Amino acid sequence: MRSLQRKGKEQSDWVKNANSEFQKGPPASRMGRCSRGTNCSPAWRFTKATVVVAAAAVIAISASGQDKPTPTDSGSNLLWKKAESRIDEIAMRFDGVMGVAIVDLTDARPALLRNAEHVFPAASSIKLAILLELYHQDEQARAGAKGKATLDDLYTFDPKDLVEDSRIMGGLSAGVTRATNRDLAQFMVAVSDNSAANVLIDRVGKDNVNAMLRGLGLAKTMLRRKMMDIAAAQRGDENVATPHEMVQLLEAIYKGKVLKADSTKELIKQLSTLKPSYIPRELPDGVQVANKPGELEGVRTDSGIVFSANRPLAISVMTAYARDDRAAERAISDVAREAYHYFEMRGKTSEYGRILPAP
Repeated sequence: MRSLQRKGKEQSDWVKNANSEFQKGPPASRMGRCSRGTNCSPAWRFTKATVVVAAAAVIAISASGQDKPTPTDSGSNLLWKKAESRIDEIAMRFDGVMGVAIVDLTDARPALLRNAEHVFPAASSIKLAILLELYHQDEQARAGAKGKATLDDLYTFDPKDLVEDSRIMGGLSAGVTRATNRDLAQFMVAVSDNSAANVLIDRVGKDNVNAMLRGLGLAKTMLRRKMMDIAAAQRGDENVATPHEMVQLLEAIYKGKVLKADSTKELIKQLSTLKPSYIPRELPDGVQVANKPGELEGVRTDSGIVFSANRPLAISVMTAYARDDRAAERAISDVAREAYHYFEMRGKTSEYGRILPAP
């Protein structure tokens, strides 16, 4: 440290001496005139400026403790821009309306947002908010709060609770089959069972779900009705969300802003149940995806956390006005694939693009 200080002092003294010598230049030259026998040529003035600038550079390098400046652009930004461009192309080709939001969960890189503040029908992706409120109330109940639903509360199957698209609940024995709220949540996540979702809405309370969302600053995402309530949907009481708010919800879950660590881990594990959905469709086998897709006529959505090695991401792709529902599903899968390719590569490379050995 002392040698660096001495070195810096020597360099500083050298600059002072050099500048002093120049300042001693002919008085006439300092006033804009050249006296006889003095050198006021442009080349002399250029040399003076060059020495001063070089001296300043020496001091700057010495102060930073580096032998050479650090590059300001590593190249990862170029890789990100390529991913953005490809995702933009997918959205432009899609015959309908698409919103995309992608957030890097490991650093402060700005989110990729395309029509991400646009309000879309959430379809069954809204069940993610119901699931989170169930876990939230379970924690409250364990802390002593009264009147809160728990994961272990029992439900006895009642046929009056049945609605369409209830592939598990429709096969239960009336008055005999008993399930916990955790079981109902599993039905809701694994096969998007609508009857199970409606029972949980009754148990946790629609207003409580929305209050939890407001508490996270999500003003546009709303649970307005139960599943398959067509009359409510025709009145305009649609369950809605934006892609941006969906990734904010996922980020809050991942970073433990709503639940404690053990509850967060359990919720993500349940949400990661293998299921027919669009985000993981084009991803390599074995990649963990904690997601909840949704579908209505002309609408396809999927929102989730993709656990790319060393570089997890939150992604939400929402579509509406689709002329071809299969094309909408493919578009969501294509966006997820392009996002994954970027994060998978960044998870194994340095800032300069070198693939590094696994730790």
